[in-house]
Amino acid sequence: MAKALVLEEKNRLALREIALPDTLGPDDVRIEIDTVGVCGSDVHYYTHGKIGPFVVKEPMVLGHEAAGTVSAIGENVTNLAVGDRVCMEPGIPDMRSKAAKLGVYNVDPSVRFWATPPVHGCLTPSVIHPAAFTYKLPDHVSFAEGAMVEPFAIGMQAASRAGITPGDVALVTGAGPIGIMVALAALAGGCAKVFISDLVDEKLGVAAQYDNIEPINITRDDPAKVLRDATGGWGADVVFECAGAAKSVQTALESAAPAGCIVWVGMPVDPVPFDLVLAQSKELRMETVFRYANMYDRAIALIGAGKVNLQPLISETFAFEDSIAAFDRAVEARPTDVKIQIKLKEG
Repeated sequence: MAKALVLEEKNRLALREIALPDTLGPDDVRIEIDTVGVCGSDVHYYTHGKIGPFVVKEPMVLGHEAAGTVSAIGENVTNLAVGDRVCMEPGIPDMRSKAAKLGVYNVDPSVRFWATPPVHGCLTPSVIHPAAFTYKLPDHVSFAEGAMVEPFAIGMQAASRAGITPGDVALVTGAGPIGIMVALAALAGGCAKVFISDLVDEKLGVAAQYDNIEPINITRDDPAKVLRDATGGWGADVVFECAGAAKSVQTALESAAPAGCIVWVGMPVDPVPFDLVLAQSKELRMETVFRYANMYDRAIALIGAGKVNLQPLISETFAFEDSIAAFDRAVEARPTDVKIQIKLKEG
């Protein structure tokens, strides 16, 4: 039995003992968890009890953005050692699957992802995880930053799919946590400037603290016009749609330059109208993003090199004993909050 933050059912959390898998396989490592980030999907399971077809039918441990210390290794493990500081990729594919063999394991239908029913998450002091999906952190990268690698990997996936050319001008629609991660990844990937749009000034202010991220409040300005004015009438070379709203889908199409690229990152709750003729008339290239594949090592390298600073996005850190309060804070969705974290280790 292990103590964990358990989602008992919709709107009911408990910090209690629960039986969890604890067998160390030959290719696994045991990790003592230090820090876990609270993700929007965790909060959605808490408040709604489901995301699409994934329904919480029995108690489930939450959490999938984590970093910690290796405390034991399986007999076949050679890439890690006891004492290594690590972060973990939460999706475990079937390495025999066609998706894994093609290198697109993120779309493997059989992937087991932490805190996605019926798979338990990592908000517990110790977990077992495959060494192949466990990554050593540079000595100067904190556990808090290590727990941010998971959401940043989504930004990395988006920037990679965009095929950025150095000097590109980009627009990100939606200044939530993922939107900001995408903006930072786009800059690291070669964009000269990234405009980011949202309804809320406080969210835009968080994004605008970074050099070369330019905020657009859509209640006052039309992003498509702002992009045309900034590019001599051309538009955004790349648009990352991260809001998942019908209006922002149209904004993405209107803002993109001829022969530009749109990367669809946000996930609308319901189907949205789509102006296909506008997309055709510009001959836009389109890419989609679902989680990430082969991005963790690259994300860690960028953070370790100081090319990306995620520390300003950590809004508040709660002790493990205050995990329920941390989730209730996340439910509040304060406009200046980006990432709430929970620290399991003292000190």
